[in-house]
Amino acid sequence: MRAGGLRKPMHIIRDPDFIAQNDRGAAAAIGNFDGVHLGHQAVIDLTRSVANGAPLGILTFEPHPRDYFAQMSDQVAPPFRLMNAASKANRLEKLGVSRLYEVPFNDALAALTPEEFAQTIIVDRLGLTHVVVGSDFCFGKDRAGNATSLQAFGAAMGFGVTIAPMLATAAGDVSSTAIRKALADGSPRIAAEMLGHWHRIDGPVITGEQRGRDLGYPTANMSIDGLHPPKFGVYAVKVDVLEGPHKGSYNGAASIGVRPMFGVNVPNCETYLFDFSGDLYGTQLSVALVDYLRGEEKFDGLEALITQMDADCVRARGILSNV
Repeated sequence: MRAGGLRKPMHIIRDPDFIAQNDRGAAAAIGNFDGVHLGHQAVIDLTRSVANGAPLGILTFEPHPRDYFAQMSDQVAPPFRLMNAASKANRLEKLGVSRLYEVPFNDALAALTPEEFAQTIIVDRLGLTHVVVGSDFCFGKDRAGNATSLQAFGAAMGFGVTIAPMLATAAGDVSSTAIRKALADGSPRIAAEMLGHWHRIDGPVITGEQRGRDLGYPTANMSIDGLHPPKFGVYAVKVDVLEGPHKGSYNGAASIGVRPMFGVNVPNCETYLFDFSGDLYGTQLSVALVDYLRGEEKFDGLEALITQMDADCVRARGILSNV
């Protein structure tokens, strides 16, 4: 710990072929950690408990294996990620992770047998002392390895292996798949129960068509490209402006979708911040989905649209006053 109790920043290692000696020897949880949900957090806590003084690490992969295999089969994978790599790294750092091994998922890695993966990645390149995986963990070429075979490799190669049980909540088994379904159903509170935090859309404010300004509702526009799209419609949201002169937390209402009123077909997120005035272009925002208010609609005219937006904001203010 630094003076004043500040945690040292997390070290991100992206090239396992050139790893510094002091980045070796960690105890690491292995997985994709998309969403960093409660199940992931339990695995991280378990890793911390078995680390025996070793640095706390995460071994994950970029690009996501699902994207890699879709590309290899000349398919276009529908957007499925709950968060981008930067957002994932930020949340892992907040959980006390000190080493993030972001291993490139490429042809060479995909071709490794389970035994080769254990020897080459875990032992030779990263020098991990202990690894923690979920009970459904699969690895190696054709996903031929599992948690039990990894334990056997660990015993033979000199690293410890702990298998973490599946975590369940009142909402059911916690998984990224279940969270995606909750978001697709327009149930952000159910997703939040499994995440342990609000689902967030993070990114810079981009230039839009400025229609909101003309309607009296200037919005901060953000791309959702590559992310699993929540159910299209209007949400009550909590917004963190992460930098700049307007840094702080705000309440608001956001529209996610293709804006059928204006014939636009590229999905994005447009957020109106309550009681805010200022320029946010280029600023990093984090928009937390709290409640789903209604679906996208095509109105008879701008007056009807503005009337509905007024009602949306009144409803969102009421919801957020109790959050």
